[in-house]
Amino acid sequence: MLDSMDAPSTRPYLIRALYEWCTDSGFTPFIAVQVDEAVRVPMEFVKDGEIVLNVSFDATSALKLGNEYIEFKGRFGGVARDILVPVDHVLAIYARENGQGMAFPLSTKTPKAQSLDVEGVNKAPGAALTAVDAAQEADSEPTPPKSPTPASRPALTRIK
Repeated sequence: MLDSMDAPSTRPYLIRALYEWCTDSGFTPFIAVQVDEAVRVPMEFVKDGEIVLNVSFDATSALKLGNEYIEFKGRFGGVARDILVPVDHVLAIYARENGQGMAFPLSTKTPKAQSLDVEGVNKAPGAALTAVDAAQEADSEPTPPKSPTPASRPALTRIK
């Protein structure tokens, strides 16, 4: 029997599920990635140790959402690039159109992990980020996120 330390991570399964939800709903899935030497992305697009990648069907070629890595070919400034992201470096996956998705805790395996700013609420390295409510009714209009107050929960927004 596996204990919690030996069990596989739920992160790749949640990423795949939210990717499928985004595409089935007609949304554009984006992933926010903590960048270090294990991540292969165009470094000229990395800002503050992070990059946001469009992983939609239209923006990628040969996308593989594996248990260990996310791999695809993408175009950056008109140039095709091979992208390789370890799953434990994914900070969040969300829909570009409404910001709904899920944020993940910073990986303790990432030595250069910085804090992630979610709507002005800084999270310390290793702190769990809060998942955004993705259970909104399909026929209701999405409401714009409000500025957080000390008593409210932060909402995930697109990171530029």
